Amino acid sequence: MASGFKSLNLTTKTSKALSIGNATALTEKMELVFSDIKDPRVERTRVHLLTNILIIGILSVIAGGKGWEDMENYGLSKYDWLKEFLDLSWGIPSADTFRRLFERINPKVFEQCFQRWVQSIVETVGAQVIPIDGKTLKGSYDREQGKSALHLVSAWSSQYRLVLGQVKVADKSNEIIAIPALLELLDLAGCIITIDAMGTQTAIASQIFNAKADYVLSLKGNHPTLHEQVKDWFEQNFHSGFEGITNSYDERIEKGHHRTEKRQVWCVPISQLPPLHNYSDWLGLKCIVMVVRVRHLWNKTTREVQFYLTSLDCDARKLGQAIRLHWGIENSLHWTLDITFNEDACRVRTGHAPQNLSLLRRIALNALNLEQSFKRSNRQKSNRAAMDNNYMLTILAACLSQYNDAPKPACQ
Repeated sequence: MASGFKSLNLTTKTSKALSIGNATALTEKMELVFSDIKDPRVERTRVHLLTNILIIGILSVIAGGKGWEDMENYGLSKYDWLKEFLDLSWGIPSADTFRRLFERINPKVFEQCFQRWVQSIVETVGAQVIPIDGKTLKGSYDREQGKSALHLVSAWSSQYRLVLGQVKVADKSNEIIAIPALLELLDLAGCIITIDAMGTQTAIASQIFNAKADYVLSLKGNHPTLHEQVKDWFEQNFHSGFEGITNSYDERIEKGHHRTEKRQVWCVPISQLPPLHNYSDWLGLKCIVMVVRVRHLWNKTTREVQFYLTSLDCDARKLGQAIRLHWGIENSLHWTLDITFNEDACRVRTGHAPQNLSLLRRIALNALNLEQSFKRSNRQKSNRAAMDNNYMLTILAACLSQYNDAPKPACQ
């Protein structure tokens, strides 16, 4: 009986020592990831280390924290654990300290660190679909200061379920300016870039094609002449079954969430259509795609027709998959940020804090998606990380194990 108790006690101590050793190694990697961030505080007023504030902030958001008070509370609750591998000689930073620091950190440098970290994770094995789309942080507006809500454009890896990068849309601007800046951050060669109608611009298509990537761009009313020409031609030939016209066809039926959706995809080479309005301005344009979606709900049936411009070859199955994967950025990124991290309800709005806090959420989302041993939703993973220190280390290990000074390209 006595030897059994001794064995159990020894195992507990060994496990704790291993846990602290892992934590120390992982925090050293986190410090390396964010080593380029300069401390914006006056040197004589610095008490808490910059890296400690960043690390506690990240851990708090992974654990479900929504703001500065949550960061302080997380630090206080986990103080005995954190002090084993962080220098907490001055205790846990206050909520105001977290707020002031994230208001002043240079968001561009922070994003560069994030980008380098993501590139160290992603190993591509061939082409992948990268949807690009924008999201407005609705709670970040400030009516009294006349400040509009923050709008971000993000790139999403459909293969790895990771945020690859984000760029802020400048005030009084739009996504047309931000998308090229985001594309410049990524190594696009071999990838398929999907963008909604706002990004369907000849300059953006040229940028993607010149980067040795392919594009699938949604064609809507913001190009009225071209859209009407394509719509009229497809309507005329649809009823004849595209007789005598080279085309590719694919059909998919999916059931779920109390609905049935039938998706039909037709792809026609540009050579089969009459000369379209300024078609030569679309560098690399090979095909026009029509997608018909019929959804049968319990109380109604809807039908939607949408057109796309693409530089890919005429393969309806491949194009249908790429278009379908574009919705991953809405369902797996934007929806998760709102539901799991409550992003739209966040009222942080001063200085650079909204942009920097949004990046913390994307770091946390990537970390949760990379951890695959616990087969639960991101919300449940976050809850477990808040309660189980060893599981928090498991999450950190999953997203930091491959980090080094020579990151691999995000897509090649």
